[in-house]
Amino acid sequence: MALFRKLSIDGVNRAVTTLEGIAGKSINVAKVLKVLGEEPLATGFLGGQRGENFRQSLRERGIEHEFISVPAQTRQCVTVIDEEAETQTELVEESQAIDPQHYERLLEIVRRRTSECRAVILSGTLTPGASVDFYLKCARHANKAGVLSILDIKGEPLEQTLSAKPGLVKPNREELAATVNRKLNDEASLVSAVRSLRERGAERVVITAGAEPAIAFDGQTLWRIIAPPISVINPIGSGDAFTAALTSRLLRGDDLGEACRWGSAAGAANALTLMAGELDRKEIDRLAPLVKVEKLRN
Repeated sequence: MALFRKLSIDGVNRAVTTLEGIAGKSINVAKVLKVLGEEPLATGFLGGQRGENFRQSLRERGIEHEFISVPAQTRQCVTVIDEEAETQTELVEESQAIDPQHYERLLEIVRRRTSECRAVILSGTLTPGASVDFYLKCARHANKAGVLSILDIKGEPLEQTLSAKPGLVKPNREELAATVNRKLNDEASLVSAVRSLRERGAERVVITAGAEPAIAFDGQTLWRIIAPPISVINPIGSGDAFTAALTSRLLRGDDLGEACRWGSAAGAANALTLMAGELDRKEIDRLAPLVKVEKLRN
């Protein structure tokens, strides 16, 4: 992460602050779950020296993990923050293809470890050339083990995985639009798309939209979740923080609306930090009462 007072394109820029850390959707979720007092297990692919740095950081944080080593170097991403313009720009290295045998090994880890868990969170974009039914297979293993499955994915992998009747799906508005292949310009169109995911197999649906209200539906009740007003520093990773807190509260017995209150608070707390997933538990507790949770007419 590089922080600039003012960024000038095609010019020399000197960063006020630079920070390095581990991130990525599943890593962000694991970091926030740990902050919330949960005991997450992170898995996926890691490669090269960057991958070893990831493992070391996870060990230092006390986060259990079981990653598969692959030849491809773990990718590096840079977030550029312009304070004056209040913009956050991500420079993302493309992921590389992974041999199918490594996906088979990852699926075996999921199958083996799922029975030890209360929830399985499936998040992130598959690598180039990966079989689009990978998440479907993972969700089926979760169902077989009787644990809650949470999907934070999009497009064809999401469409296929709906047939497994996952416990909850949580794309953002842009991802939902890509999945249903139509524009979602207002709340009515958003609610219609939410209902369509429910009809196609999702037990519960939560749609986030950045600073805009989130919509949640459990098949009986619709909620609008309005985040507290904050001065955003860096919103990257806020969706992952939302997912982590939402899952934690569902496992504690909250209904979907109340679980989303804490998800929204965690997302806002994340946006107050420079680095994704590096939030303060006290900020979540402070912000949760400021989140507005409203029931909508069905």
